[in-house]
Amino acid sequence: MGMTLQGCNHISNFSTDSINKYATPQALIDQKKLNASNGGAKEYVYDWGQQQKSTEPQALYPRKYLGSYCHAKGGKFGLLYKSNLHLVKDQAQKKRLMANGNVKQGIGAYECVLPDEHWIVSIEPTAEGKLESNLSARAVSLQTRMLSADEAHQWYKNIGGNSTEKKTTKNAVTTKNSKIEIAKEPDNKKDTEKKKESKPTVETSQNVTAPVVETPQQQQLKAYVTARRDLSKGTNKLNACNSAQRAYNYGKLAGTNASVYIDSGMLVARCLTSVPAYSSRFSNPKGQANKILQNLASNYNHAGAKRMLKQGQ
Repeated sequence: MGMTLQGCNHISNFSTDSINKYATPQALIDQKKLNASNGGAKEYVYDWGQQQKSTEPQALYPRKYLGSYCHAKGGKFGLLYKSNLHLVKDQAQKKRLMANGNVKQGIGAYECVLPDEHWIVSIEPTAEGKLESNLSARAVSLQTRMLSADEAHQWYKNIGGNSTEKKTTKNAVTTKNSKIEIAKEPDNKKDTEKKKESKPTVETSQNVTAPVVETPQQQQLKAYVTARRDLSKGTNKLNACNSAQRAYNYGKLAGTNASVYIDSGMLVARCLTSVPAYSSRFSNPKGQANKILQNLASNYNHAGAKRMLKQGQ
């Protein structure tokens, strides 16, 4: 396994001031390069070996960065779902990872609860192996991605502990005792009967396939399209607003234009001012909407956001 950890400086250098420059947790994930350049899993050292035993394990970086970000915003950050390592296909790799405390402390689904919102991030291992540059060290590939509450529930609750493996259950089925007649012997002894209990086994197998992991760009676009469609139709408004918020929380993703992020923000502002079922969850929905509009007007020169600010919504 090769190592490319640009953007992952020592965690102690990650100050509160530097955290506040990230508009969203997805922006933090992208700009700190917690994933690979294609949005997939990135390698982190979890065991440096005996000679560098005191060196800080990199496998804790994604959790620590996002936890520090949440705390700096005034939120509470904690484990929501434990990881069952179902993306790790190789059983020997899975066994090594499950036995390592540095890995187990940094994986799973974590929730940040803020006064006006909450978000969930998933940190999942996909593989494990030795480093090419340091054969005494071992690394784990971690994928960090934002999830909605429904996605997190589906991913962690509906997927079995070993979702990519065949689960075999053997049920013993007992038949009635059957009498088997023993052939008569030449000396004309009496016939004897022998009871024999037969227990055939029935083997059933179930193969559950883990869902395909979408890139953050795909997830953001999907959430935005759903929100725009439902709000245009006037149906499922609360779910539509939640989808818009989720799309906006991704921030401006690398490799995409800003339109999806901007338009999602406009939808959220609309929800905060005209959808009571959604806005009632916030202590100051109008102030929250103004904050979003000011961001879009100042950083993206968005005419619609400027107009809404002038109109006072």
